[in-house]
Amino acid sequence: MTLSKFVRDTKRIVSKHSPEILTGIGVAGMITSTILAVKATPKALKLMEDAQHDKKEDLTVKEKAKAVWKCYIPSVSLTLVSAGCLFGANSVNMKRNAALATAYKLSETALSEYKETIVEELGEEKAKDIREKVAQKKIDNTTQPKSEVVIVGDSNKVWFFEPISTSYFQSEVETIKRAINDLNYRMISGMEEYVTLKEFYNEIGVKYTEYTPDLGWNLYSEGKIEVEMVATKMENGNPCLMLDYEVPPRYNPGYID
Repeated sequence: MTLSKFVRDTKRIVSKHSPEILTGIGVAGMITSTILAVKATPKALKLMEDAQHDKKEDLTVKEKAKAVWKCYIPSVSLTLVSAGCLFGANSVNMKRNAALATAYKLSETALSEYKETIVEELGEEKAKDIREKVAQKKIDNTTQPKSEVVIVGDSNKVWFFEPISTSYFQSEVETIKRAINDLNYRMISGMEEYVTLKEFYNEIGVKYTEYTPDLGWNLYSEGKIEVEMVATKMENGNPCLMLDYEVPPRYNPGYID
């Protein structure tokens, strides 16, 4: 490996993990600054005693600070640097979230325009046929272990496929619609500013994963939750409805300039 490639790779790694690195430095710096302050205290007390002995009376607050401030220069300096690292890490994360949100908005707009164009050019029925074929292909390409199949209710209910968790489950169309309406009502009424994918999963009975709290909807940026139920078939030929929807990453719209 050449030196230039090593430097380039190192810069890329540092840039990619800069929030974690800055946070680690900031936390370590805060701990170290506390230790330095504790170690400086005995020396500071001795300096105050000497200053008080020379004055032969109690020192004022200003005089005490003047007597000991040099002892705490390393601690205070390190605290300021550490705070800067923590603020820097937060700033990088905010900018990345804003960039991610912007990228999502652009792709969402492009997808919406693409869907509208398909309907205009081919007609509603043909567009519906295409959606069903795409949904079927998504199910066909998904390997779903039997151990992960989620059953909700009795066997007389309709089979559904949730594409993000890749879970099959049974429920009723009205149950799904009611869950969507309830979540949208919470946002519209102001009960909740943000609804996570985890909450949606809880409402429809799907097992959520560790990343689902980081996905969701904000009424004022993404709009209300909209889910299409596309007719497909399972591997065994049973009819199945795939939940087709878009869910963006969680972010604060206020981060965007």
